Amino acid sequence: MKSQTIRIRDQNFELHPTGTLLWKEKSMALISDVHLGKVSHFRKFGAAVPHKAIAKNFVLLDEAMADLRPNTICFLGDLFHSSLNREWALFETWVKKTTCTIVLVEGNHDIVPYSKYEDLGIQVVAEMQLDGFLLTHHPEERQGLFNFSGHVHPAVRLNGLGKQSLRLPCFFKSPDQLILPAFGEFTGSHVLRPQKTNVVFAIADGAVVKI
Repeated sequence: MKSQTIRIRDQNFELHPTGTLLWKEKSMALISDVHLGKVSHFRKFGAAVPHKAIAKNFVLLDEAMADLRPNTICFLGDLFHSSLNREWALFETWVKKTTCTIVLVEGNHDIVPYSKYEDLGIQVVAEMQLDGFLLTHHPEERQGLFNFSGHVHPAVRLNGLGKQSLRLPCFFKSPDQLILPAFGEFTGSHVLRPQKTNVVFAIADGAVVKI
C-alpha cells in the first residue's frame, strides 16, 4: 500500500489507502464511517449482500493498524450503522485484542447505547478539540480551528477519453478542513466537485494519489 504524507499547521499526517488518517505527533489514527452492522442489517431484510462482506471491515482495520501502529484510534462517527446485531460480537472481539486507546466521536448512526461502548473501555464524546484541531463527525467550520470530519463519504469523479469516467473515494481537503473517506465497505459515496481551494487525494489500487 502507498500512503501520502501531508503537513497541516506544523503537524504531520499520513493518508492511508484504507481511508485512515494517522496524526503522527499524537500517534492517533482517525477513521470515519465504518458502518459496522450495515451488511447484517441489509441481509436481514433480504438484500443480496455476500456474507464475506461482514469480515472485510475487520480485515481492513487490522491492515491499517499493522501499517500505522497508532497508540490511539479515534472513530469520527457512524462506527456502528444500526441497532445491535451479530456484528457487535465481532467488534467486541476485535476491541479486546487491540492495545490501542479507543475514542468514538458520535455520529448520526451511532444509536447503540453508549454503555455498550463504555463496557469495552471506549470513550464516547460529541467532539474533540486538540492543539488547534477540531474532530467531529459532521463537517464543521469554527474560527481558528482545523476540522477533521467524515459523514459525507467523499468521492471524486475522473473523466477520460470516450466518455469514460471513474468514481474514487477520496480525502477532500479545504483550507481549514479535511473530510475523510468512508472506511467501511458497502457504504456508498458522494461525489464532490473540487474548487480552486481544494486538494483531493484519491484512493485507487492500494494507493493514495494527489489529484
